[in-house]
Amino acid sequence: MEIIEFFSTDNKEYWLSKIKECDWGAGQYLEKLLREEKLKQLVGESTKVLMLVDGEKLVSFCTFAEKDDIQPTDLTPWIGWVYTFPDYRGKRYVGKLLGHAEALAEETGIKNIYISTNHIGLYEKYGYEFFQVMKDIEGQDSRVYVRRL
Repeated sequence: MEIIEFFSTDNKEYWLSKIKECDWGAGQYLEKLLREEKLKQLVGESTKVLMLVDGEKLVSFCTFAEKDDIQPTDLTPWIGWVYTFPDYRGKRYVGKLLGHAEALAEETGIKNIYISTNHIGLYEKYGYEFFQVMKDIEGQDSRVYVRRL
């Protein structure tokens, strides 16, 4: 398995088709934003879409971006759109993506990284701590987690 970055791949159409296969509405929205080239406009020009792949199979993906669905805020950077395909769940593969995003943050001297979610008990096992409840861009409460690097 290896981690590749969507914007750096030569075969974007193929990987878009794989992202589109996910059964999660937010994943479908991510695919639409990527296809319409609007993701960076929404969450920042330095955004990366990290994909854990097993050959030609997409195992898991997430974004690493300046912003996420908690806007406006001075908190940055964010890991978002975290998804693992059902056949690969329960094997902690998402931890590889989180670790990669954390390493990218550390390379630039960043001390904290954030995740907005409504999951409880998922990110804690990867060293994230509950930070606070904040409003997302739709006005809904979202749990924000922080990982101190």
